[in-house]
Amino acid sequence: MRDDVDRRQGPRRIPGGEESLGRVKLRIGPELTVLDIGNHGALVEGRSRLTPGARVDIHVVTPQGRVLVRTTVVRGYVAKLCHDTVIYQAGLKFDHPVAVLPTG
Repeated sequence: MRDDVDRRQGPRRIPGGEESLGRVKLRIGPELTVLDIGNHGALVEGRSRLTPGARVDIHVVTPQGRVLVRTTVVRGYVAKLCHDTVIYQAGLKFDHPVAVLPTG
């Protein structure tokens, strides 16, 4: 399978600086930075290593309020290496669509 194939199910957007969608929290674990998000998934970054195939629950704050979203990690990789830190990125596919995109 080619890595450059876009498998997204719908449009994505980059959350604004102070927008609540800019961060999600693992149900058991730390916060992650959201690089982009759509109604069907998100690309996240953080110090937690998320392996493909893993099931992960995240707390997302949408315009409708805070929701717990079940996800599957569809890809995960090392994004940055510093002398004492490893930053990972992961693609998360939501089990059910979540309304995070503006309507209209």
